[in-house]
Amino acid sequence: MHLPVMPPVAPMLAKPITGGLPAGMQIEPKWDGFRTIVFRDGDEIELGSRNEKPLTRYFPELCDALREQLPPRCVVDGEIIMIQNGRLEFELLQQRIHPAESRILRLSTEIPAAFVAFDLLALGGDDLTGLPFVQRRAALEQLLGAASDPVFLTPATADVDTAARWFVDFEGAGLDGLIAKPLALPYQPDKRVQFKIKHERTADCVLAGYRLHKTGGMVGSLLLGLYGDEGRLHHVGVAASFATAKRVALIDELEPLRATDADLAAHPWAEWAIPAAHERTRMPGAVSRWSGGKDRSFVPLRPERVIEVAFDQMEGDRFRHTAQFKRWRTDRTPESCTYEQLDVPAPFPLSTILPLR
Repeated sequence: MHLPVMPPVAPMLAKPITGGLPAGMQIEPKWDGFRTIVFRDGDEIELGSRNEKPLTRYFPELCDALREQLPPRCVVDGEIIMIQNGRLEFELLQQRIHPAESRILRLSTEIPAAFVAFDLLALGGDDLTGLPFVQRRAALEQLLGAASDPVFLTPATADVDTAARWFVDFEGAGLDGLIAKPLALPYQPDKRVQFKIKHERTADCVLAGYRLHKTGGMVGSLLLGLYGDEGRLHHVGVAASFATAKRVALIDELEPLRATDADLAAHPWAEWAIPAAHERTRMPGAVSRWSGGKDRSFVPLRPERVIEVAFDQMEGDRFRHTAQFKRWRTDRTPESCTYEQLDVPAPFPLSTILPLR
């Protein structure tokens, strides 16, 4: 492979903003998938991930589609997505990250991936990263204006009112918010020079344990639960991002709740070390393909305290990203913390956003 922009490349990033949509920028949907930079040189294709490791072996069907629809020599920034029942499904993408080639090939046939392009870094022998974004976008539109499923060009608008409607409607198709891009911006790898506008909601959750920080002696993350209809406390995610002083103080603050040997038998996640138990209910401590074998054990707490957290979206029955601590809710009982409190966006067909087959 010999291109004017060679892998690996760390993608350009966005920083969160609040207070409304910015004017004078191009605004695009924020896709919930695997950020990917596609490098094509003839028949050779490499799919570079956000952490600069190749994803190529996990999406063979997508490589074939990209050979058919991209120009012979180019570098395109975008997102690998998975679509099922008319909406994005991030969990299906996670299933592709698997060591068995037979499993990958089977899934690639059963539920093929798609690619949404939103930036152009190189074309032919030309490095385009120094050009303003508005010029790169125009070149990308020329290349992919007639692209077809499973390769798409992301929709874009400069109209704030249109973007505001997208922000509300598109969440129902599984999208993750909006990205605002300054028109004069050159491509700056690994720099947060774009802007993202994401949904934020709050939930009252049961605190049922914590993990120690990797350095020891302080809290790393708080383990959150919500009660399901069957009365089980399901692990829905973690709250983190505390200042160091707060992490240290939490050790003493939570000590009175620390489960004794007598409490452990009644703890809702007492079976976390038994693999089969994770099939019955979501608990912390399950082995994950993402954890790299690191210690997932936790300090159990009696599930008596309620914590309000901010989160952006759900992924199935858990928070998609790390939640943010808001406050303690001494006025709430743990039993009142159920899934029913969560706001569910109205369904919206993805075919309205992308020209699906």
